[in-house]
Amino acid sequence: MASTQGYKASWWVQILHQVPHVNFQFNIVDSTFAPQEWDYQQALLFLSAIAGICLVISLILICVYLIRFCCCNSDEDEESKDHRVCCVTWSSVTAVIFCCAGIGIGFYGNSETNDGGYQVAYSLMNANHTLSSIDQLVSDTVTVLNIAVKNHLTHLEEVFSKRTELIVIVRNTRRQAESLTLHISNLTFWKDTQFTPFQTGEQINLFEDYRWLAYILLLLMDLIICLFILLGLAKQAKWLVIVMTMMGSLALLLSWGSLGLETAAVVGLSDFCVDPNSFILNTTEMKTDISSDILQYYLTCNQLVRNPFQQRLTVSQRALASIHSQLHGLEREAIPQFPSAKDDLQVLQNTLNRTEGNFHQLIALLNCRGLHKDSADAVKGLCYDGVEGLLFLLLFSFLSALSFTAMICTLPRAWKQFQNRDSDYDDMDDDDPFNPQESKRFVQWQSSI
Repeated sequence: MASTQGYKASWWVQILHQVPHVNFQFNIVDSTFAPQEWDYQQALLFLSAIAGICLVISLILICVYLIRFCCCNSDEDEESKDHRVCCVTWSSVTAVIFCCAGIGIGFYGNSETNDGGYQVAYSLMNANHTLSSIDQLVSDTVTVLNIAVKNHLTHLEEVFSKRTELIVIVRNTRRQAESLTLHISNLTFWKDTQFTPFQTGEQINLFEDYRWLAYILLLLMDLIICLFILLGLAKQAKWLVIVMTMMGSLALLLSWGSLGLETAAVVGLSDFCVDPNSFILNTTEMKTDISSDILQYYLTCNQLVRNPFQQRLTVSQRALASIHSQLHGLEREAIPQFPSAKDDLQVLQNTLNRTEGNFHQLIALLNCRGLHKDSADAVKGLCYDGVEGLLFLLLFSFLSALSFTAMICTLPRAWKQFQNRDSDYDDMDDDDPFNPQESKRFVQWQSSI
């Protein structure tokens, strides 16, 4: 199928589309975007499950490390012990720095995804405005023409009842007006459909608001945990490090969970973005019963696709020209003999001018450029900003998951060293001036003097 003008699938979309799609029976599934099919859903769930496997591996590594840490107490000299303390502290700090870098990437990715989502919603609402304008113009034009035919042309037939040639012109004008009404009324193609771009745009806006807020809360939680871990290490506050270790465990679960969702989302979105027009055409045709020729015309918008409205527009244009000619003839021949017909003819002329203005607006709105631009903007927002933002969010989740795994492994050793240092102070002589407790009492004694 012809692609959208101005859109070309990016290289990362092509790479992600090549990711193997495997169902629960370990059979290869077609990578064509088909979210309604169970096999395709299984393939995306299988990709999400990879993050779950990584979570299990991460938890096993943490448990093995902590068991070894608790059960294996090797006798080391002071120099080796101090060196190990330094390594543990700097390992925790390095993990925090990597996590903060991932959080920065996450903020950027969240913003990019949000921009893509809002561009899709805006484009859909703009397309809905165009479709509503077409329906409104058609409705107004048909209503005005029906009133003109029913009232003014009928009255002219009564006025010209004694002139057969004038009645023939009026009746011919009536037939032309009725034919024009029929052709114009058939120009609407999105009327009486339950599926509207406006509803889809509102749903996308609502979903994007909640998604953006959820990621902002996750990013802020990770950032707060990292800052308090640094504070606990700097102040050697054992209780703070313990609490942040527990919070880090929660952040670890959320990081691997979000990684699974992002993996499935970015692969599924890439499958869509390789050939978006095929899915849009099939889905829209199924939900709206609109002709595939019309959908193809607006999705591709090139000279190879024929305008499905061209014949009706040409016939309507000819009918307008014919009615104009007949009304001018009636004004020239009938008004000198039937002055009472002047008002009706003037109203008919104004109605025709209004109809002609609406008709030219309809020609502009029915042209494929406007709706095609909206569809192209929606695809670009989803497949450029949306996919790029999801990739950055996926990188954030991966970095934060690795960082929190490292922090959970190193922080228990750090707070144990805090405890050892406190016990070392307790073993010191009370009269020792280097004892921090004694130094504190000495300072308080001097201040009281």
